[in-house]
Amino acid sequence: LSEFRYIAVGFFLTILSGAIMLSLPFSSRDGQWTNFLDSLFTATSATCVTGLVVFDTFRHWSIIGQLVILVLIQIGGMGFISIGVAFSMLLHKKIGLRQRDLMQESVNALEIGGIVRLFSVIIKGTFLIEGIGAVLLAIRFIPDFGILRGIYFSVFHSISAFCNAGFDLFGRFGQYSSLAPYVSNYYVQAVIMFLIMAGGLGFMVWVELGEFHKKRRLSLHAKVVLAFSAILWVGGAALICLME
Repeated sequence: LSEFRYIAVGFFLTILSGAIMLSLPFSSRDGQWTNFLDSLFTATSATCVTGLVVFDTFRHWSIIGQLVILVLIQIGGMGFISIGVAFSMLLHKKIGLRQRDLMQESVNALEIGGIVRLFSVIIKGTFLIEGIGAVLLAIRFIPDFGILRGIYFSVFHSISAFCNAGFDLFGRFGQYSSLAPYVSNYYVQAVIMFLIMAGGLGFMVWVELGEFHKKRRLSLHAKVVLAFSAILWVGGAALICLME
């Protein structure tokens, strides 16, 4: 298989495996089988970080089902190649030329040189930002939900927000309620917004930002992404404010 086909097949198998797991009785809160097509839709939405759901995530899925969705979100957000590289680094395995080609293709890097170091920065940066987001959310969620559930909710929503996935567990307040229970809590909104913005910029941009102190310059790609992101954030907010 070519690098492109390998990545496509990998995503297909990830989605299929997630759908099978979600269809099993232990993934639903009532212990019943879930229709495979609904499970496939949910797995696809989670892996492709789309955020569309056919069931309320909190009310329908058990803890196991929610964790399956969370893993799919993380794989979709980082790319399954990145997850594989992370395990290889953890096990101190040598990364060959074939793997480096896949890594280059998965993030659209211009050259293969330094690709392992780039992935190391991406993996560490992802978990660092998600960890910071989880800690910040825990400050608010632990008083609301208790220690264990508060930590769990913090981790889930930090990963979901950073990966721009759109899944949430606030169905405990009301079916499909999303962030509506926190409409007046600007702290939670600010943290979620920061995570969405950080994840939305893309890996290559924030890797460049992290190394800006060394190079003192940004690529054309990074400049365009940052400029248009700022225009959309500020301009979009201004237009919504005017319409409201």
